[in-house]
Amino acid sequence: MSTSHSILIIDDEPNLRRSLGLILQRAGYAITTAANAAEALHLLRAGAYDLAFLDIKLPDQNGIQLLPQIRELYPDMPILILTAHATLDSAIGAVKLGARDYLLKPIDPESILSRVQELVKEERPIRRREIAAQMQNLLNELQSIEGKEPRPAAITTGVTEPDPSRYLKCGFMLLDRHTNSVQVKDASISLPPSTFDYLVTLVRHSPNTVTYEKLVSESQGYQHLSRAEAREIARWQMHEIRKALEADQRHPRLVITVRGMGYRLVV
Repeated sequence: MSTSHSILIIDDEPNLRRSLGLILQRAGYAITTAANAAEALHLLRAGAYDLAFLDIKLPDQNGIQLLPQIRELYPDMPILILTAHATLDSAIGAVKLGARDYLLKPIDPESILSRVQELVKEERPIRRREIAAQMQNLLNELQSIEGKEPRPAAITTGVTEPDPSRYLKCGFMLLDRHTNSVQVKDASISLPPSTFDYLVTLVRHSPNTVTYEKLVSESQGYQHLSRAEAREIARWQMHEIRKALEADQRHPRLVITVRGMGYRLVV
């Protein structure tokens, strides 16, 4: 496969950098590696990448501390946390700071390549929207200079015939799996990819209860977690979904907690 996508691997383990780099290179990606935070920042300031792998534990700086610095340089670049020192706090902390996903060592080539491919595809419609918005702003500015009324941007309020391979409908919600967005009446709400995956799982099982373990397993692929571990991971994602969809997060009407078991979606 041929691709022009570039990936930065930030990890202090030489064997991991070498093996992960080889897996990605064989799939056609252009790979650059950094052994510490200082080297990574130097590379990032010199040029942009399409995606980055970031280890939690680096010799000169914690990966969680480095994450917002990378976000400041490249707000939209997907970042995958990759670590053998997995804790619930670091996983949730990474998501809060903008990481797209949290993957565990030892690396699984198939799951790594699958996730990278998904993220690369996700960036395409985002970039198209950015370019379209920039073009519209330039057109409005030009028309303003010429004394004409600015042309309003086109607004898409719905999809007449949803493509079942792309769209998932549940009640008054329409989920777009290409853009990770949710159409609710006349509003379109974008969600982070991992949070969107949790909403998809809830929709597929609605209105039935989805256990904590099933939520985490189907949404992120994490297996063999205890109920307590799965509950803590799922809780943060439910908070994000409620923040986006609920009128009153303290009294949710859509995402319902089933105490001791999991959650269910009622629409």
